[in-house]
Amino acid sequence: MARSDAAALTIAIDAMGGDHAPGAIVEGACLAVAELGCRVLLVGDEAAIRGCLPDGVPDGVEIRSTTQVIGMADEPGAAVRKKKDASVVRAAEAVRDGRADAMVGAGNTGATMAAALLRYGRIRGAARPAIGVPIPVPFAAPHLLVDGGATVDCSPEWLVQFAQMGRAYARLRLGVDEPTVGLLSNGEEPGKGDELRKQTYALLDGNPWFVGNVEGRDLMSGHPHVVVTDGFTGNIAVKTVEGALKAAAGLVFTTLGSTPEAKAAAEVVAPLLLQGVTDYLDPDTIGGAPLLGVKGVCVISHGSSSARAIVNAVRLAVDCVDGGFVDRMQAAIVDHDDAARRPPADVADREEAHAG
Repeated sequence: MARSDAAALTIAIDAMGGDHAPGAIVEGACLAVAELGCRVLLVGDEAAIRGCLPDGVPDGVEIRSTTQVIGMADEPGAAVRKKKDASVVRAAEAVRDGRADAMVGAGNTGATMAAALLRYGRIRGAARPAIGVPIPVPFAAPHLLVDGGATVDCSPEWLVQFAQMGRAYARLRLGVDEPTVGLLSNGEEPGKGDELRKQTYALLDGNPWFVGNVEGRDLMSGHPHVVVTDGFTGNIAVKTVEGALKAAAGLVFTTLGSTPEAKAAAEVVAPLLLQGVTDYLDPDTIGGAPLLGVKGVCVISHGSSSARAIVNAVRLAVDCVDGGFVDRMQAAIVDHDDAARRPPADVADREEAHAG
């Protein structure tokens, strides 16, 4: 159900997750309270968190002390199962138990996803979760790539669900009434792609919102609104875009400093370029990506998140709660096929075993 009062919302934040934790995470949490008017629950090593608060714990901030941390090198499923007092696990439990309305994590992406999946559970009918990653589009709203890395091995039916959930999220986040969906492949023609792509195409074909196959070059074009793929390919695509943007920015700014004439021009051009990068291409502006298909709001932030990125991640979490995100995902799942609704028995058994 939608919530309209941000001050009534509490966002649990894994204070120990991320390259710049806990300093940048704590700073961002405090800024979020001041700017958004929500409350935050900082979960992690209490002494370390308090060390980042020289003036004491401000109003609107609460600390939940934990004794364990899941690192970037830890195997996600095993770590969530074994480290029951890890900050990311306790943050997910805070949402499950009603102490928080959503969670934000910038640490180990797999562990954040696993903690949310195993502590929240899936929404009814959802086979597997997916990450809805916003792909920046210069001078326009972003489009969404689903899945950005949550489920690497997919069935065609699961990709259909990703398309349905992606459309629901695009309505909420992009404000588009009838979002279009494309299937990421190695060519635009219907017969292109591996068996997964071909079978998924056949299931999606005929829907008025399905535009067919799209290629990697269509990313950052803004068309279609949602690009759907498996988490393995999607994660590679997202990181390729990130790397290309960094390389392009480095080339431009190196060139602007290469000669006295270029440096003189840079005095005028560089501020405009920097503003454009900040407005449209800086991942800190986006803040994070939601996990689709679980019974709660979980925003996954970049590992190198700054304080500003955490503010925007909290903003996204508040917007998702306020916009009835989980209900929208539930309504998007078409209850048409047992194979689409349920994961294979071995996956279900592993999830059940890890849920304790």
